[in-house]
Amino acid sequence: MRAPVERLLTDARGADRRPGDTGAGTSAGGKIARLAGAAVAAGLLASGLALPAVGGAGAVVVTASDELNIRPVDLKEPPLAEKTTVLDARGNQIAQFWDVYREVVPLSQVADVMKTAIISIEDYRFYEHGAIDLEGTMRALAKNLASGGVSQGGSSITQQYVKQVLLTTAVTKKEQEKALEASYARKLNELRYAMAVEQKYSKDQILEKYLNIAFFGARANGVEAAAKRFFGVPAAKLTLSQAATLAAAVQSPNSTNPDAGKKAQRLLLERRNLVLDRMAELKKITSEEAAKAKKEKLGYKGTPLPGGCEASPYPYFCFYVRNEISGNPAFGKTEKARLQFLNRGGLTIRTTLDPKMQLAADAAIRKRVYASDNPMASQALVQPGTGAIKAMAASRKYGTDKRRNEMSYNVVADAAHGGGTGFQAGSTFKTFTLITALKKGMKINDGITTSAGYRAPSYAAFKNCKGGSVGAPEHTVTNDEGSPGFKTLQTGTWGSVNTFFVALEQRVGLCDTVQTAKSLGIKRADGQELQEVETFTLGVNEMDPVTVANAYAAIGARGKYCAPMAITQITNRDGKVKNYAPQCRQALDPAVADATAAILSGVFTKGTMRGVGGIGRDAAGKTGTTDGYATAWFAGFTPDLAGAVSIGDPRGSTDHKLTGVTIGGVGYSIVAGASLPGPIWKDTMMAALRGVRATPFHPVDSARFGGCGQGCAPKRSARDGRDGPGNGERDMAGRGDRDRGDDRGRGNGRGHGNGRGRGRG
Repeated sequence: MRAPVERLLTDARGADRRPGDTGAGTSAGGKIARLAGAAVAAGLLASGLALPAVGGAGAVVVTASDELNIRPVDLKEPPLAEKTTVLDARGNQIAQFWDVYREVVPLSQVADVMKTAIISIEDYRFYEHGAIDLEGTMRALAKNLASGGVSQGGSSITQQYVKQVLLTTAVTKKEQEKALEASYARKLNELRYAMAVEQKYSKDQILEKYLNIAFFGARANGVEAAAKRFFGVPAAKLTLSQAATLAAAVQSPNSTNPDAGKKAQRLLLERRNLVLDRMAELKKITSEEAAKAKKEKLGYKGTPLPGGCEASPYPYFCFYVRNEISGNPAFGKTEKARLQFLNRGGLTIRTTLDPKMQLAADAAIRKRVYASDNPMASQALVQPGTGAIKAMAASRKYGTDKRRNEMSYNVVADAAHGGGTGFQAGSTFKTFTLITALKKGMKINDGITTSAGYRAPSYAAFKNCKGGSVGAPEHTVTNDEGSPGFKTLQTGTWGSVNTFFVALEQRVGLCDTVQTAKSLGIKRADGQELQEVETFTLGVNEMDPVTVANAYAAIGARGKYCAPMAITQITNRDGKVKNYAPQCRQALDPAVADATAAILSGVFTKGTMRGVGGIGRDAAGKTGTTDGYATAWFAGFTPDLAGAVSIGDPRGSTDHKLTGVTIGGVGYSIVAGASLPGPIWKDTMMAALRGVRATPFHPVDSARFGGCGQGCAPKRSARDGRDGPGNGERDMAGRGDRDRGDDRGRGNGRGHGNGRGRGRG
């Protein structure tokens, strides 16, 4: 051992120093003696032998009670935290989630010059030694013993990989400190693991693992993320100067973090030039190449890290996806576990979002509502028969900047998906009463004679689903301009007549109407129980566009209800694919759905949307305007696509009503369902369905439901002096001096609940 020890001591004195080393400083005889002992120990360590502890004052290799039992110990290597990528239905990336920004790549996708640079500066004998570089270790031992502590490492790349694994997997602060502590006990522990790693993997595999786990600073973990963050290129495209910069950053990523300012950038530039000098010294590049590269500027771009829904072009849909995973026990027992699965799992999530339909929804909203407006428009598109959410759009950008009028929650969705309390849905809920009447055997031209106002005959007139009486005979439900007379299911729906629908709800049963709504997925946006009150049919419950659109989509699918879905496939980091199918059930008799669609289609030709018109294919829908014009809705569907649009003021719709407002640069005296939501829906559907073959509605079972439906004129009744729409809701709201459309039969249909909220028209 004498000759190798003498050679190692020569190395330790600095005969083969790496750039940045200052020499060993070993003039004292006592320290030389201790160095010799350490060298012998290190030689034995490298041979895998056991030896009692050696050391002395100021130079402890291990504690006195330990033995140098250097045998391979298997290293637990859990998967690296890796970013998750979210794709639209066509495979385009729309978002990323990550706690640790990393993209794992094979060694073949790393530029050769990057491999050369990192090996040159970190472990130039990497392909020649085993788990430990004896020469490097002796050099470090000499410096550390001379300084009386641990001031320099002699770790091989394998040992550095082990250290990074231990640090990455540390959960508690104590575990993190242990992974970083400056002690020989830690170094010996790393060596045991390194020996096992060297036995388990080839050198190329170890280098690949190291490059993917190393932290380079600027929040970039792994060489691929670092290359993109620092220079805006993949690791495969790194130049000599760029590769040398990243190789320089890995030694001290915090002090050379270019985001920290000019001082850190100067330090990084100095380190880069040292790397270039080292590469030239090892003859990996020529002196001329090094000199040329050293003349280049640092070139740090600070490319923004793509991640989070804030950076997504479709933030509202993105948040829906995020909450689908964070709130679903199928993805983890706790919310924390589910978020780790999402943010660290390296998943590829394919979603239902259709970019063409999303563009249509965005454009239709931007055309009529500005981001700077206080009232806000939001819209969801859902595919009948699958529940697939095709688009989620809103007039404001997602964010927390109040000066830019940004929206800080998912206004398109319910609270379970990052939304708020929603807006009262108004007369869109009359559809559920209509369906209940058809379910109970009423025909299309059956009806009720109504007066200008409706009062419950007694408190027992309406029963909630718990059997409680909720009628309110002290309150009168009205239509502003009055529309007494006989109304059929058709004419009452086309005119959105409040008094007709409250009377119809009394006849068919409040609880039955509530159950119909629930069967179509209706639930409050805030997650609370539905308010089962007399004015339920007038839409007193706060809703979100996704839920309403999905309920109407079930009618378009002939009664087949499918739960809203945003995720169709998840591929894990190992390439294992899990597909997600629609979760559907038959909620309505198909014939009842057909009859409902036939009646609602007349809203475009005979009802509140006649001033707006149809979309050139079979379509049906219902306007919704709440009491006092607090909010406005339109919900409609074809067999191919359904959508719901809401407009309200997030500051509080009760205090900030849609009267005397300017929206999209246009002044409105009042905003009703056909004023803005209806035209937005129409523009959206025409663009979204362009090129999609039109599917017609199924014919009505006239033997069961009678009538002709689908917008045909009803027979005049001796009890009804007129046909066409009634006066429960405006069909085209006045725009200041720019009133357009058919303004016959105006009125917002004010109504009241039983002390639990005002009725809505």
